[in-house]
Amino acid sequence: MDFVRSLTAPIRGRSRLCLTGALTVLALFLPSTPAMPEPSGGARVRGGAYMGIGVLAHDGDTGSRPPAGRASQPEGVDVASHQLNVDWPTLWKDGTQWAYTKATEGTYYTNPYFTQQYNGAYKVGMIRGAYHFATPDTAGGATQADYFLAHGGGWSKDGKTLPGVLDIEWNPYGAACYGKSKSGMVAWIRDFLNRYKARTGRDAVIYTATSWWSDCTGNYSGFAATNPLWIARYASDPGTLPAGWAYHTMWQYTSTGKTVGDHDRFNGATDRLKTFATG
Repeated sequence: MDFVRSLTAPIRGRSRLCLTGALTVLALFLPSTPAMPEPSGGARVRGGAYMGIGVLAHDGDTGSRPPAGRASQPEGVDVASHQLNVDWPTLWKDGTQWAYTKATEGTYYTNPYFTQQYNGAYKVGMIRGAYHFATPDTAGGATQADYFLAHGGGWSKDGKTLPGVLDIEWNPYGAACYGKSKSGMVAWIRDFLNRYKARTGRDAVIYTATSWWSDCTGNYSGFAATNPLWIARYASDPGTLPAGWAYHTMWQYTSTGKTVGDHDRFNGATDRLKTFATG
């Protein structure tokens, strides 16, 4: 403080220019805080990722939406902390029947709005589930599955709880494939899925985009026989699916829907959605 007074006292009553110059000199003696690098994909800090964060940047949006013939497919939404407290009654009145909430990311983040979002969907009558945003560069697949299960990612055969989802897509904090080889990525995913199945008795759903899956797993087909596919594509149809899957179970078709942005369709009638929940 004595140093500050020594700089400012002599310039009282003088022009603002003199004061500005003195403060500039003072700044030279103060430690500076380096700017944080801006990660690719849109997430500014760890924990800020969400389902579909890289879809617009990498696959775009055709601007068209599912035709009327798909109206019989139950509407769903997926939410994360950036949606804050979700208006579930409005979504329910608009015909939304199911929902997924982000529970965790890596082994370092839990959604602070998880309780309101996960329980809120259930209370209005929706079938709901939880998803995990994978970061394969921070911890192993089995370890992340355990973290997910410890923070809301479980499943119960109550007819109102959907199986957990592995959200595996573009890395919003760095290299798209998290620095892993194609075989390394497949091994990581397998470790996550095996641990989830061993602890819950259900096969987790895989959420991904065809282009990411092709680039980062080599379009691996080995999970299609056991794990349901949730495909991301903002268009009037799901498009080409990753290798091995003859059909998708869920489809994220837009990031600009009503009330919350991300809206989805279940590939079947309402009775099939209920069957899917019970396993």
